Amino acid sequence: MSPETRRTWQNWAGNQQATPHRTATPRTAAEVADAVRAAAADGRTVRMTGTGHSFTGAAVAEGVLLRPTALTAVRSVDTAAGLVTVEAGLPLHALNRLLDDHGLALANMGDIQEQTVAGALQTATHGTGRDAAGLASQVAELELVLADGTTVTCSPAERPELFDAARAGLGALGIVTAITWRTVPKFLLRAQEEPMKWDEVLARIDEFDSANEHFEFYWFPHTEGCLTKRNNRVEGPAQPLPKLKHWLDDRFLSNTVFGAVNRVTHRVPSSTPFINGISAKALGARTYTDTSYKVFTSPRTVRFKEQEYAIPREELVPALRELRGLFARKDWRISFPIEVRLLPAEDAWLSMAYGRRTAFIAVHVYNRDPHEEYFGGVEDLMTSLGGRPHWGKLHTRDAAYLEKAYPRFSDFQALRDEYDPDRRFANPYTRQVFGD
Repeated sequence: MSPETRRTWQNWAGNQQATPHRTATPRTAAEVADAVRAAAADGRTVRMTGTGHSFTGAAVAEGVLLRPTALTAVRSVDTAAGLVTVEAGLPLHALNRLLDDHGLALANMGDIQEQTVAGALQTATHGTGRDAAGLASQVAELELVLADGTTVTCSPAERPELFDAARAGLGALGIVTAITWRTVPKFLLRAQEEPMKWDEVLARIDEFDSANEHFEFYWFPHTEGCLTKRNNRVEGPAQPLPKLKHWLDDRFLSNTVFGAVNRVTHRVPSSTPFINGISAKALGARTYTDTSYKVFTSPRTVRFKEQEYAIPREELVPALRELRGLFARKDWRISFPIEVRLLPAEDAWLSMAYGRRTAFIAVHVYNRDPHEEYFGGVEDLMTSLGGRPHWGKLHTRDAAYLEKAYPRFSDFQALRDEYDPDRRFANPYTRQVFGD
């Protein structure tokens, strides 16, 4: 592993940058450990990035930046047990193809698959599900390089507290070098997408939640229009979207045309309500059946900034009504739809769904548009309900707030004091959310 010339790193959305003292690309866990010891000898911090899909400064490296692009090996596949061990830098899309080739799948996942497996896990990436939870609930074992340069494994049986803390640990307890996933046999999902009016969706949320394995919806601000998505397992046969239909809907309309729309609303914000009205009316219903990860995920080429809050499930409908009320009172012009997802309780200490059934409300803006006023107003509402911010999405909360929102927050901080007393893995974002 040789150090690279000093250069600036930038995340996918373009809102986070860093120029670390040096950058390296380790090929093994041993080389990660060497890099951590070298950073300690120089008195520098060290962070490993993913693919930059966090909107917060979670991946910002001030001292030593480790790139994961060479840490992508598949270490083992046990199809009988459903256990698959891969290295930290493997992208989710490569993991999905690997699992599919072996007749396996993740039980649930988010809607993009460009992140590295470690980056997605460390920020508690999730999808939507009635029974199946997020990525942090699908891990059987972690391999970590600690601040003293040692490499350890943790699981429910071995260092269980470290396992529960580090599954969604923001890289603050150690650098994840490998993950053993607990998978399920591959399955097909029947996707039913249907436009509905706002009032009908809110009246039927409980029905949709209980009747479907995976339910989510999008609301188009300034309109009555919503798009509902219901995904359920079926035996088959697969009936994927025709290639032309997939290209038209998911590539051309959802990305190319949507990108052009956002360039227009960026230049002429007053046009947003009119354009959103057209978009909402243009939504069409569609039903198809395909491999699970192809239904869970969609291509995203329009760059944006995002904030997402996790609130108690029982607060969802009141929160949505109040959120719509904010649009009536504020001079917001928002072109991106608002996304609502659901998740069962999780047990990883810093999962946003820790200990409670959870609803997620995500708001977005075009990456060239200002976000502060809109995100700030939504954040005020969400925090009034005990909301927990997504670790990889923009927010302003600090340790004083978060220790009240997470029952095991002080336990996490104690483990951090034990495993990283010198804050080898710190950066400005961890100092914000953990206090030092």
